[in-house]
Amino acid sequence: MSVIAITVFSPFYRKGNWGSGGFSLLSELKLAVPWGHIAAKAWGSQQAHPVLCLHGWLDNANSFDRLIPLLPKDFHYVAVDFGGHGLSSHYSPGVPYYQENFVSDIRRVVAALKWKRFSIMGHSFGGMVGGMFSSIYPEMVDKLILLDTLPFALDAKGVEEVLTYKRGAIEHMLQTEASQKPRQVVSPEEMLQRFLKNNSHVSEECARLLLQRGTTEVATGLIMNRDRRLALPEYSMDFISRELFVHSAKKLQAHVLLLKAIQGYYNVRRENDSDRNVMLFAIDMLKSVLKERFQYIQVPDNHYVHLNQPQNVAGIISTFLLSKETAPHEP
Repeated sequence: MSVIAITVFSPFYRKGNWGSGGFSLLSELKLAVPWGHIAAKAWGSQQAHPVLCLHGWLDNANSFDRLIPLLPKDFHYVAVDFGGHGLSSHYSPGVPYYQENFVSDIRRVVAALKWKRFSIMGHSFGGMVGGMFSSIYPEMVDKLILLDTLPFALDAKGVEEVLTYKRGAIEHMLQTEASQKPRQVVSPEEMLQRFLKNNSHVSEECARLLLQRGTTEVATGLIMNRDRRLALPEYSMDFISRELFVHSAKKLQAHVLLLKAIQGYYNVRRENDSDRNVMLFAIDMLKSVLKERFQYIQVPDNHYVHLNQPQNVAGIISTFLLSKETAPHEP
């Protein structure tokens, strides 16, 4: 797999997006894969310890633009666009967007970058992808940072409705493939307002950041980059039982930091007793299994706290990254 550096421009680009303090964007990357390329962006020295940053569902690598400049300069940060998101190629026709495929993509990325051991920071769906990777390849991940998410897809209704979700995913993919409807072209301002309407928990500044990488300029306006086969996250998530959650947690060798936004994911979902029970089970189980390797901290703001108010989490993440603990190895 080859790696090349590129430069990308967008109507939403504004100087200063990369933060201050002399910590600038190093390069845009394109990592070759059989169906095209995986796009990524990198900060910091390539000789420093690597941190792979994984965005949430329907977002892109710009999700970390406001956080990374506040983090220690002692690390090499690489934020990727999942397939079908941001500037990455769409999956080949007929290939579904399942969580396991994104996990496989991580393996391709770290192979291309020649990383043997690294840390992962994942927001929302990206945290679940990172968690699954960390349990499948435990020897490769020393630290796992979860931004308002769990390491595995444990949902109150997920296991019960998994077949319904799978059916929905298949039907949606077939319908999208059969559709001849062209991509909608809208003005930059209309695109921004639509995004804000559908994502009320994201500020205008942060919306512009995500749209910078999530849209392409054409002659008469903008189009969204993401693959239209991407639908509900439930269609892609690999939900697991509580028993498999415990088994997967036991496989982790990484130190884990879970930052839960007080007005976060479960609040967006109109938190109920079932959701609370799932979160309580997950937190208790991670504490029981990982012991001193697990930290759980609640922070103010919503599901996009790392983007809206990065100062609320930057200090905690920095301390965690700089800590000297090493992940244990299985005998």
